Amino acid sequence: MTEEELYTVYKGVYLPKLIHSTETLKYYEEFSFRPDDILIVTYPKSGTTWMQEIVPLILSQGDPVVVDTVPSWDRVPWLEEIRAHVLNLEQRPSPRVFSTHFQYDMMSTSFFKVKPRVIYVMRNPRDVFTSYFHFSGMASFLVNPGAQTEFLHKFLNGKAIFGSWFDHVKGWLSAGEQQHIMYISYEEMMLDLEASVTRIAQFVDIPLDSEIIRTIAERCVFKNMKKNKMSNYSLVPSEIMDQNGSEFLRKGIAGDWKNHLTVAEAEYFDEFYLNKMQDVKYSFVWD
Repeated sequence: MTEEELYTVYKGVYLPKLIHSTETLKYYEEFSFRPDDILIVTYPKSGTTWMQEIVPLILSQGDPVVVDTVPSWDRVPWLEEIRAHVLNLEQRPSPRVFSTHFQYDMMSTSFFKVKPRVIYVMRNPRDVFTSYFHFSGMASFLVNPGAQTEFLHKFLNGKAIFGSWFDHVKGWLSAGEQQHIMYISYEEMMLDLEASVTRIAQFVDIPLDSEIIRTIAERCVFKNMKKNKMSNYSLVPSEIMDQNGSEFLRKGIAGDWKNHLTVAEAEYFDEFYLNKMQDVKYSFVWD
C-alpha cells in the first residue's frame, strides 16, 4: 500500500493512520501537562522502548512489578497515539511518564507553557535507518520499504513517518529553553548503562544507591529486556506486526549499519549527513 493509503499528514509529516486518528491528535493538542511530567522524546527506532523500561524502574526504585505487568505502550504511552485518550492519563499520579515522536515545533501549547521534563534520546542515524528498514518490512501499518537504496533516499529526504531525522534532532537540540531537557544518546547508554541510569535518575530527582542502579542496569541490558513480553511487542497480533521475519527488538547494538549499507550507500549517507549537520555544534558520540 502507498503513503496516501497508510499515512495521514499532520503538521507536514506522515503519521500511520492505524494508530493516529483525528480524535487522538485533538486529544494531544488539548492535553494538559504538569511541570513534573517526564516526556521521553525520540525519533522512531532511537531507543524509545529501552527508555520506557529504564524510567519506570527508576521511579519504582528498581521494583520490576510495573514493567513485568504493564505493556510498554500503556506504561509510558505515546500522547499522539490512539491508546492515549482511553487510559485516563489525567488521573495518573505524578510524576507521569509519556512518550512522543513529535518534532519540537509540533509540540502543543501546554508543553511550551508548562515546560515538563524532557529526556531526548538520539541515535546514530545510520543505525536508525537500518532498524527502520527492518521495522518497515514487518509492520503492516507502514509502507513496505522496497529496495534498500530506494528507502534510503526516502529516509534521508524525510519521506518517512515523523519526517526528517535531521529536522527532528536539530529542532530539539536548538530548543529555546533547555534547562528542562536532558540529552542522551543510544550509544552513551551502550557504552555505560549504569552511568546513564545514574544521569537519568538525577535528572528526574530520584535518589538511588549504587546497588539499585546496578540492578536496573542489569535488568535493562538488551538480552534481558528482550525476554520481557511486556516490552518485546510479542503481545501485538501478527497481522499488525509480523515478527517471524524480523523481531521488534532485533539486535540492540551500535554500528549494525556497517553490516547492511553498501559502500556506495554509506558514502552517500555520510555526504548527506555532513551537509545537513554542518551547522550543529553538539558533540555526537558516533561522530
